Amino acid sequence: MSYIAMEVSITDHKFITSALLIAVALLIRWFVIYQLNKQDFRDDDGNHRWINSAKNATNLIILIGLVLVWITELRFVALSIATFVVALVIATREFIQCFLGSLYQASTRSFIVGDWIQIGDNSGKVVSTDWLSTRLLEIDMATSSYQVTGKTLLIPNNQFIVHPIKNLNHLRKFIPHTISIIREADTVNVFDFKAALLKKAAEYCHKFEELSKHYNHVNSKKDRREHNDHHPSVRISTTALGKNQFDLTVYCPPHEAVSLEQKLTKYFMTLWYQAHKKTKTNGPKNDDESASSTLDNH
Repeated sequence: MSYIAMEVSITDHKFITSALLIAVALLIRWFVIYQLNKQDFRDDDGNHRWINSAKNATNLIILIGLVLVWITELRFVALSIATFVVALVIATREFIQCFLGSLYQASTRSFIVGDWIQIGDNSGKVVSTDWLSTRLLEIDMATSSYQVTGKTLLIPNNQFIVHPIKNLNHLRKFIPHTISIIREADTVNVFDFKAALLKKAAEYCHKFEELSKHYNHVNSKKDRREHNDHHPSVRISTTALGKNQFDLTVYCPPHEAVSLEQKLTKYFMTLWYQAHKKTKTNGPKNDDESASSTLDNH
């Protein structure tokens, strides 16, 4: 009877110790986060990174402390350790993969809180990470608007092992944005618009010139690449259905991409409709006249 009472007393003591450990750790975490929120960081992402690290460190300390407190109780599973481990691995396989994925990410430093990343078909800004998952704010890359959709993505960390991680952080401030316009193949020669559209694009992008020089210097210094002048460029081709495709590439901040695309598309459509209307009024040019016009413009 006394032996049972002693065991119960020890168990009760360990419960109390565990509760105190958790309470103290959470109190310390609250105090650290409170102090971090009072600090003046250069940007919000720096504050988020430190807070995220403090939370993960506290969770690790609690886990290690609980293991140390209850280590003597774990000796009872030693008799069937092999069966226990196999059953544990099978039951927690996904959690183990997520934990290994977090270790892989931490060792490679493929991204940090605040970066833009793409995992599989999911793209977003990293908001927080822990041992099991990574939280993203979804960014619309499919339509090239580069805007936050308002959706939150919770990515299991095991995806870092089975899918490549694309760090899109270079797209946060300055991006190459391609505007594709497809028109019916008709009597209008789209090559006649090339010079005017490039001039208009350079006019719209002139205000980004200093930003272009800055990121050109940063990227060339970091990756040892040759300088890219970031001038607008045009590629004219045809689709598989025989339609004319006009691809205009400009360099701009992500939040300016949609606005710039609408302006240049409107300008292209104005040129196209004017040329189309003129062709319908005056009749189509013969082949020699069309070729001569193209050569004169280039």
